[in-house]
Amino acid sequence: MVGILIVIAIGIVFGLLISYAGLNKYNTIAGLSVLKDFTVAKTIMLVLGIGSVLFTIELMTGNAVFHVKPLFLIGTALGGVLFGIGMSILGYCPGTLPISLGQGSLDAFWGIAGGIAGGVLYTILYPVILPVLGNDLGAITLFTLLGNQITPLYIAIVLSISLAMITGAFLLHRLDVKAGNASGRWIITGTGLALLNTILFYQFGQNRPLGASSSYPYLGDTILGFTDNDYYPTTVDSGTWQVWFLLGAMIAGFIYAVFTKQFKLRVVQDRWIQYKGQSVVKRIIWSFVGGVILIFGARMADGCTSGHIISGGMQVAMSSYLFAVFTFVGFLSTGYLFYTRSKK
Repeated sequence: MVGILIVIAIGIVFGLLISYAGLNKYNTIAGLSVLKDFTVAKTIMLVLGIGSVLFTIELMTGNAVFHVKPLFLIGTALGGVLFGIGMSILGYCPGTLPISLGQGSLDAFWGIAGGIAGGVLYTILYPVILPVLGNDLGAITLFTLLGNQITPLYIAIVLSISLAMITGAFLLHRLDVKAGNASGRWIITGTGLALLNTILFYQFGQNRPLGASSSYPYLGDTILGFTDNDYYPTTVDSGTWQVWFLLGAMIAGFIYAVFTKQFKLRVVQDRWIQYKGQSVVKRIIWSFVGGVILIFGARMADGCTSGHIISGGMQVAMSSYLFAVFTFVGFLSTGYLFYTRSKK
């Protein structure tokens, strides 16, 4: 019981950090897909810039080990594209859905429902999909490429990546400032997320990275009793942890919204109205569809924004960098085709 309470508390910290910068909001995430709001991108870059250095220090001091997603060229790339498409349509990530639901965004509920359906669908199709993913190329990182040693070259490359990420984050912030979004809250959130993930990596504590998407197939399969298959057992450990973690995140979303007087029940968000109109039914349908695509893609690539891009990026994992590239290909392409080009 104590262990569960600790995980819920971690989720609360995560939820408060995300809420503080508004990273969970549909308007923020969809805003990035149409290149109107760079809060999400610059925060992720800041997390990677700070976090990659902190993780390297943990490695050097013997306080962390790698938790890297294996590289499947087809699975990671195709999963990333699908994940990006789903994230653009839905306007939420697997980890931000519960936070937004806690703040009264009812479209997030339908996204969660779609995500659970997508997870179950992936479980059903897993025997067919597995051969399509391609060969397992292993957990390739900068560390393995340089002979499994932390050398001066390794440190120099990590520091260079860190500097590039942090510089890029502040360059994106300049674009936001020009657009009237001068808030610096993303700096606190980005720093906090890097510290939180570093603490989670500590091998004598939680000894795991952030993550959210495994909880969806785990929940769906458990509820339906669909457990006698090859895929379900792979989700049990991470999925169980993530369910409690996301419960904490949802609690945090509710607490933050109440204390800041932002709690409001609504299905259709402002940016959706701007591009797609005010139809509640239309938003519910697309939220569900987006959720299905989001989680199906996440499971195909074996990770999501938090578990792949952030956690893997901090470890300089090749699979996570590949996933990030193809996620943004799908995300930005959908932003143009689904929103900008087809604007009402």
